[in-house]
Amino acid sequence: MTDVARLAGVSHQTVSRVLNNHPNVREQTRLRVQAAIKELDYRPNRAARALVTGKTQLIGVVAQNSTLYGPASLLSAFEEAAAEAGFAVSVGRVKVLDRDSISAAVERHRDQRVAGIVVIAPTSSAADALADVPAGVPLVTVDGDPDRPTPLVTVDQAAGAFAATMHLLQAGHETVWHVSGPADWFDAAGRVEGWRQALDAAGAEVPPVVTADWSAAAGYRAGQMMARMPEVTAVFCSNDHLALGLLRAMSERGRRVPHDVSVVGFDDVPEAAYFMPPLTTVRPDFAAVARETLGLLLQQITDRGALAERRTVAPALVRRDSVTAPPR
Repeated sequence: MTDVARLAGVSHQTVSRVLNNHPNVREQTRLRVQAAIKELDYRPNRAARALVTGKTQLIGVVAQNSTLYGPASLLSAFEEAAAEAGFAVSVGRVKVLDRDSISAAVERHRDQRVAGIVVIAPTSSAADALADVPAGVPLVTVDGDPDRPTPLVTVDQAAGAFAATMHLLQAGHETVWHVSGPADWFDAAGRVEGWRQALDAAGAEVPPVVTADWSAAAGYRAGQMMARMPEVTAVFCSNDHLALGLLRAMSERGRRVPHDVSVVGFDDVPEAAYFMPPLTTVRPDFAAVARETLGLLLQQITDRGALAERRTVAPALVRRDSVTAPPR
């Protein structure tokens, strides 16, 4: 850093300000320092800085080792947001979202002296592990337990499900059936809540929930059952993969979508526009969730006494060809 300062003709402190993107540096000076950095091929010693300050430009993330679209998209969006803010991300993947696995991953991140920790905690078992995190550790949960007093960022699952269900009701369907995700997932519970709220608001009958997992195979099994029920004319699926399986089952049994049965999914996976028919679905704004998560974490890092704030991000209904008026 001293060599950079000498070449640029500035002080050591000015070089430090440029490296840390401090606003109180004239643009001409900033360009001169950046040119000296490039000429000398200077790289800040992050490890040494961590030893002096006790902090790194590293954020630890705990996530399930899963290819599920929602959690994977959240993780990718957060890594991108963190990189734009000058942070690297260390991901601790766990096979199962239980207390021991998550607690161990959090401790590994603390050993790395991370600046803060993000836990993607969509299940009740994952939420229980957060009780083991020592007070004072900057921590934000994503899609976690809304009843826990910890900083939380989540998609407004209930609002998305409400919009999906109302869209089907407004198309003329007397009621809407629901294929839900696993009962221990907060996302699935929020979507059940929003679905039921929409039916109650419309004064419609509330059918029994068909509980499944997140897979197309589970949607196919649910669809095989529902295809034999002529009273089923509209189905809201808790994710797009469930909807995909249900579409196949309906097709195999001669129930046409949307002419006989209208279907709405959730997530807007990249393939949803190419389903047959193209799927109406709910699109979460994963980039917005990532930005809110990072902002809340940085707030925790700079102010250890910050309140346990909760932020929700509204999803959007994407209308395609899988919804129409019920058969007469």
